[in-house]
Amino acid sequence: MILGLEYAFMRQALLAAGSIGAAAAGVGYFVTLRRQTFAAHALSHIGFAGAAGAIVLGLSAYLGLFAFTLAAGVALALAGRRLRQRDVGIGMVLMFALGLGILFLSLYTRNAQSAMSMLFGSIVGISAAQARLSLLVAAGAVLGLALIYRPLCLASLNPDMARTRGVPVNLLDLLFALLLAATVAVAVPVIGALLIFAFLVGPPAAAQALTRRLGPGVLLSMLLGVGLACAGLGASYAIGWPASTWIAALSFLLYLAAQGWRALRDRLG
Repeated sequence: MILGLEYAFMRQALLAAGSIGAAAAGVGYFVTLRRQTFAAHALSHIGFAGAAGAIVLGLSAYLGLFAFTLAAGVALALAGRRLRQRDVGIGMVLMFALGLGILFLSLYTRNAQSAMSMLFGSIVGISAAQARLSLLVAAGAVLGLALIYRPLCLASLNPDMARTRGVPVNLLDLLFALLLAATVAVAVPVIGALLIFAFLVGPPAAAQALTRRLGPGVLLSMLLGVGLACAGLGASYAIGWPASTWIAALSFLLYLAAQGWRALRDRLG
């Protein structure tokens, strides 16, 4: 059967990866629009440190992952726009979080595999409960994005104009940071902290190259995210390479194809 849908683990993987692909690509469209891709990547590494720290304390890795990622998202929103866009400061935080996670793993290696999976993902190894959790969190993220879509567009493109029109820009920054943090937290166990960009940046960047309109661009990005998840899992099932490898490679090829199409379109006028 196509994509191995006769197997429960493949159905669970498709449910989780497809829902996360849609949510991450939708939220990621605004991440790229707001020039916060590096900050978003730092969230995944902070979440990894939280997962490893929770294991050291004998707690659930997912509890630590969500707690650290959501707390970091709030801190990112409160830090202000200028600090969020300083690559050096964010890079130092990312480096410290990754080193802290490795320290936690060295302190407690008996169950380190569950934390290591946070780095590289475990798409075909997730349980039915994890797949349902991914679906619920992803659906909540998409719903939240839809509720703040119009003011978020204005605040992302022109925050000064948004303020003059009475848009609560600071509150929007906080809400968006929470959406981003929740999306990253639920995506990390599936795709991994090191490959989160495959969903969070690849499809949005491709969609922005294919259309300049915001609404169709967000929808196209989400469709590309779902297609990327299905194509990566299908290729993994057919050929046997890790699904995360396929998703990352296909995301890169998607970006190159979209950029090539935009260059051709611009040349033809």
